[in-house]
Amino acid sequence: MAPGTLARAAALLSPLLLCSAFLDLRGPSEIEGVWKGSVTLPCAYVPVQDFVQQTLTWTVIHDQSLGTVFRRDGSGDHVLLSKYRDRVSVPKDTPGNVSLHILNLEMGDRGTYTCQVTWTASNNSLTVKEITMKVEVVRAAVTKPVIVPGERGLTVPAGARASLRCVASGSPPISYRWFRSSPGGKAQLLGHQAELAWASAQPSDSGTYHCEARGRAGAAQHSDAVQLTVTEENQTELVFTGTSVISWTPQVSTDITDLPAAAVTPDSGVGHPGKNYTTQSVPSARLPLHLVILIAVGCGAVVFLLIFLIICIRKPKDAQVYEVKYHNSRAAASSGQECTGHYEEPICFTENNYVMEPIENKRSEEIN
Repeated sequence: MAPGTLARAAALLSPLLLCSAFLDLRGPSEIEGVWKGSVTLPCAYVPVQDFVQQTLTWTVIHDQSLGTVFRRDGSGDHVLLSKYRDRVSVPKDTPGNVSLHILNLEMGDRGTYTCQVTWTASNNSLTVKEITMKVEVVRAAVTKPVIVPGERGLTVPAGARASLRCVASGSPPISYRWFRSSPGGKAQLLGHQAELAWASAQPSDSGTYHCEARGRAGAAQHSDAVQLTVTEENQTELVFTGTSVISWTPQVSTDITDLPAAAVTPDSGVGHPGKNYTTQSVPSARLPLHLVILIAVGCGAVVFLLIFLIICIRKPKDAQVYEVKYHNSRAAASSGQECTGHYEEPICFTENNYVMEPIENKRSEEIN
């Protein structure tokens, strides 16, 4: 064979060899889906330059009948079997990924599915590849549920929101029931929803809770019990053993009248090291600034008034005593005696008809 003929044959076969090497569809041979769940039938290839995907077709053989489930071409996506409408889709934004996604899986969806892709090469030649896989639909029994507490956990303060959510997997639909343990041992039915919630939890809501999950397949499953604790509102508690702090519960400010009276028992050992005891803190009250200023001004005014009264009432140290003599002509004529009296100088000077002089210097003048 001439060398030119070999070169032309190699040129013609090279795209086919390249296509065979890279345009291979990959996917499993068997898929198991859960009834009422969702499933993805994998089908993918590695995109190759100069090869453009022309068509994509998903077909199914069920009870010896063949039908086209999905088709993608230049005009768009098409669901050709009515029972698959609004339940199947194929990714658009991932080149090479042509997997079929099925929602709300039914028992009649079991069968053999075929993924077929057609490419167009740059020389207008067509390449077709396909893979098949068997799909089984099973009823999955519900799993043992798990209780998930809310964001505050299993210990919440009174008045706060609390919640417990029951989570289980299996063939939907899954129904739930909530129970609360009672002292007699019999569980109390609380509700049939997946989440148990309290808008404003109270101490009476504290207790042991568990949930039950039941599916269409298998027996009902019960969760482990959890203890929900609702602490007293506005209460702070410190528990000591010797000198070590055991636990601390944050407090919200409260009125002192709301605090319970402390009870002292012989076993409490209050004030003795090595004994366990409980103390409750009393919140401190703060007066407004304007009230403090008003009280200070009032106190200052009272002090100033007291000082003023003390100064005015106090007797001067330098007060002098005067002797006052006065003469009554008629009385003198009858008795022949003069009247003499003592006079003490007042604090405040007032006018009168007397003329006074200290007795140390001279005798009192007679007043006419």
